[in-house]
Amino acid sequence: MSFDSLQEKIIQKKNPAVAGLDPRPEQIPPHILKEAYGRYGETLEGAAQAVWQFNQGLMDALCDVVPAVKPQAAYYERLGWHGMAVLERTIAYAKEKGLFVIADIKRGDIGSTAQAYADAWLGETQVGGAAHAAFGVDCVTLNGYMGSDTVEPFVETCKRYGKCLFLLAKTSNPGSGELQNLTAGEKKVYQLLGDMAEKLGADTQGKYGYGLAGAVTGATYPEELSELRARLPHTFFLVPGYGAQGGTAQDVQHAFDNHGRGAIVNASRSIMCAWQKTGRDGLDYQEAARAAAEEMRDAIGAYVTIR
Repeated sequence: MSFDSLQEKIIQKKNPAVAGLDPRPEQIPPHILKEAYGRYGETLEGAAQAVWQFNQGLMDALCDVVPAVKPQAAYYERLGWHGMAVLERTIAYAKEKGLFVIADIKRGDIGSTAQAYADAWLGETQVGGAAHAAFGVDCVTLNGYMGSDTVEPFVETCKRYGKCLFLLAKTSNPGSGELQNLTAGEKKVYQLLGDMAEKLGADTQGKYGYGLAGAVTGATYPEELSELRARLPHTFFLVPGYGAQGGTAQDVQHAFDNHGRGAIVNASRSIMCAWQKTGRDGLDYQEAARAAAEEMRDAIGAYVTIR
């Protein structure tokens, strides 16, 4: 299963962190924007080209520090087809660099539509007698609140192509408790979603004991994170909320099993925007991002020993 590949990359780099690639133009260093706008104007194409140059530079700087990247599709969709072309290019470049790619798409729709999304992001699209991979990422995020039948097409696609998924359970945003902490029967809603992930991944455990269906569990709620780790022994966790949202290394330690495995922690702004704190106007954005990623790795390493 694909989580074996991710876990092995984490062990190799001794770093359970994924760098989010979610850039807005205002978060891109001025010299990159100036060059892109000079060639393409202040247009969606110009913004997309700046995003590409920024992403490429970040991945060059981070590829031997972090095991994975997580582009959030919304930041590319807002730039139209130019942005989606850059997303495709970013995914391909990440794979060239040996990085595990999590597409943060949070899809959740009925069966035939879910299958189309699964084909697009994880599998292949049949065109006449030929099959083509569209995006070909390793993993996606999904919203399972319409029920398990909206996720099952992704599960089958994961089985076929050796991929994996993360299902939203207890998310990091402040309003998550409005629905996720409600009691339904004898369980809270986020527990039901976590249980769904554990059930969907049943009988697909790989080398490290984790099934193909993981769960999104926020760093900003360490008590629930600890509870879910005990509740879901075969479910790999994606942990957002570290850094800019307030989650700490002390908080995220609860996501890992006794071997320091089974979780990956996301940081986006704290790595991407590290250049904004150095006073060099972004000329050192690669060095700043790398230093932030290493600092995050070391901070988590003070609480979690990866074996």
